[in-house]
Amino acid sequence: MRASNTVHKALELLFYLHKRGRSEGVTAIAEKMGMPKSSVHRQLSALVDHGLVEQDERGMYRPGFALVALGLGVLEREPLVTLSRAPLEEAVNKLGETCFLIGSRAGQLVVMDKVEGRGMLRASPEVGSVIPIHATAVGKLFMAYAPHSIKVDKELPSYTEKTVTNRSKLNESVYQIKRVGWAANIDEWKTGLSVVAAPVWQNQRMVAAVAIAVVTTRLHEIGQATLQQTVNTAAESVSQRFLTS
Repeated sequence: MRASNTVHKALELLFYLHKRGRSEGVTAIAEKMGMPKSSVHRQLSALVDHGLVEQDERGMYRPGFALVALGLGVLEREPLVTLSRAPLEEAVNKLGETCFLIGSRAGQLVVMDKVEGRGMLRASPEVGSVIPIHATAVGKLFMAYAPHSIKVDKELPSYTEKTVTNRSKLNESVYQIKRVGWAANIDEWKTGLSVVAAPVWQNQRMVAAVAIAVVTTRLHEIGQATLQQTVNTAAESVSQRFLTS
């Protein structure tokens, strides 16, 4: 039990440092996490030894590059990522906007890969990020076609004034998405962000989604129909690659 608790705390430290986005000292980490300073220092030292955490020139701690190797190793072994890369690149070359591959893991929606566009949204969200379900086009696709692979919160938090928090309205939206086969959200998760998404299929089972994100003003410039066609083509290409792989 003690060893298990130690591992748990070490993982909490890693996730804490990842979310902070900047280096921090032992004292600050211990205070924020409510842990003894000696315990934090001991666990950080072990993580440093394995390259999972590193110290900067001031002796502050931040995530280490060994995490990058671990993450890339997972991606290289993930068929979805391998099969989707070329279709995502084709979509980006056509529109110049960032394209994402999103799948479900442990009931959550996770960004599995992305190809950067030339627009304003190149940095958001990052690979490995968890995105909300009810406030995103991809989330609604999963609610429509793969509801058992996700866990929708009982309470639907509001992210913007356009977030749908009424369960009946959300279910109606999901029903319509199931009819047309693709989804879009405009300013529902983040103000000024619009997304169009389409499902990826394997043996008649939705396993992921391709999504194109644009600044909302660009949505009107490009046209939702063009975005829809592009994302559908990319998703269908990934699905076809599953059949022939």
